[in-house]
Amino acid sequence: MVLDISKALISAEKVNALKDAAMQAQQALEDGTCAGNDFLGWLHLPSSITPEFIAELQACARTLRENCDTVVVAGIGGSYLGARSVIEALSNSFAHLTNDGKTPTILYAGNNIGEDYLFELTELLKNKQFGVINISKSGTTTETALAFRLLKKQCEEQRGKAMAQKVIVAVTDAKRGAARTTADKEGYTSFIIPDNVGGRFSVLTPVGLLPIAVAGFDIAQLVKGAQDMEAQTAVGVPFEENPSAIYAAVRNALYREGKKIEIVVNYQPKLHYFAEWWKQLFGESEGKDGKGIFNAAVDFSTDLHSMGQWIQEGERTIFETVISVEEPEHKLLFPGDEENLDGLNFLAGKRVDEVNKMAELGTLLAHVDGGVPNLRVSIPRLNEYNLGQLIYFFEKACGISGLLLEVNPFNQPGVEAYKKNMFALLGKPGFEKETEAIKQRLG
Repeated sequence: MVLDISKALISAEKVNALKDAAMQAQQALEDGTCAGNDFLGWLHLPSSITPEFIAELQACARTLRENCDTVVVAGIGGSYLGARSVIEALSNSFAHLTNDGKTPTILYAGNNIGEDYLFELTELLKNKQFGVINISKSGTTTETALAFRLLKKQCEEQRGKAMAQKVIVAVTDAKRGAARTTADKEGYTSFIIPDNVGGRFSVLTPVGLLPIAVAGFDIAQLVKGAQDMEAQTAVGVPFEENPSAIYAAVRNALYREGKKIEIVVNYQPKLHYFAEWWKQLFGESEGKDGKGIFNAAVDFSTDLHSMGQWIQEGERTIFETVISVEEPEHKLLFPGDEENLDGLNFLAGKRVDEVNKMAELGTLLAHVDGGVPNLRVSIPRLNEYNLGQLIYFFEKACGISGLLLEVNPFNQPGVEAYKKNMFALLGKPGFEKETEAIKQRLG
C-alpha cells in the first residue's frame, strides 16, 4: 500500500506542524492514556490472532458452507459493514446470479427496518437451505433483533430445530446480553466480540472474519495484511515512514484550512461497500463535540456524471481521498468497429483498465486544478492481503486523527438519540415519561 500526498495542496510546513501532535496521539493510543482507552483492543488485534483461532473460524465456516446454500448475516453498522466491504470487494460482481453451488450466497438483514425488504427476504428464503450469523453484542439492537426473530423462527420451521441449531451462529458478548442468553439456551456455536473492540473497529474479529470465511475467502491472508500494516505503523516508526500518522496529519491540516468534507473515491465498483465501511469508521469516530470532517463517498467514473460538477466547481470546502487499484484481476481489450459511429476506434486494442486509469488521472488533474486537494491510497491488486492492509491503515489513522481533533474517537453518544425517541414513540415499557413528553411535543 502506498500513500501519495503530493497533490494535497497543503504545505509541508502545515503538515509538519502536526507531526509532534500526531506522534503523541499515537503514543497515547499505545500507552492507553487517551480518551476512550477502554476500547483499544483493535490496536494490536492483528498480531494477537493465532493460526489456531483462524482454524476454528474456518471450521465453523466449513459447517455453514456444507449445510447451506444461503447464509444471512444479521447485523447493523460495524456488525456487518466490515464483512460486507471485504466480501463485495472480492466476489464476482454477479455472484448473486451465478452461484457455483459450492459457496453460499451471502445476504444481509438487520441493517434496516424496511418491511418490504424483510418480507421479500423471508419469501426468498422459503426455497433456500439457509443459515444465519447473528452479530450483536447486546442482542437488543432493534433492527438486528427484529430481523433475527424472523430468521430464527423461519429457519427452525423449515429446517427443524436440530439443523437450525447447527446453522445458526452467534457472534456476541462473552457473558452478557440477550444474544448471549439465546445462544447458550439454544446451543448455538458462538464467537466472542471482545469487550474492548467497538463495532466499527471489529472487522478483524469474528464479526468480520467468520462471514468472510463463509464467503470462501482467505482470512489468514486478510489478517497477514493487517499484521504487516500494524508493524509499518507501530510506535517507533518515524513519522515520515508511517502512512497512518501522515494521513491523519494531512487531513487535520486540511480541516484547519476550512476543508470540512472528505470524499473517498474509488474507480473500482467492487469497493463501494469498502467506502461505506470507511464512512462509518470516520463519521462515528470524529463527528462529535461540534467537530469533525463530514465523510462522503463517490463511485467514479459513475458519479462524475452526477456529483462531478459539484466537486469540480462547488464550494471549496472539500478534499478527496482516492483509493486506487493498480492492476485488475481480469483482462479485457476494447474492440474495433468498422463504422466507428461512436468515434472510439482510437481506443481499439487498449485494455479497458487503461481507459479507467486515464479517467482517474484526468479527473485528479482536473480536480486539483479546480482547487480540490487529492490524497491517493494505492494497492497493487484487490485481494485479501491488500484489503487487510487498507483496513488497519484506516483504523490506525482514524484513532490518531480523532485525538488530533481532541475528541474521543471510540464512543458514539449521538447514536442513542434516535433510539430514545423511537422507543418513546413505540411505547416501549420503561419509556412512559418519554412517551408522554414526545406526545405533547408533537401535539
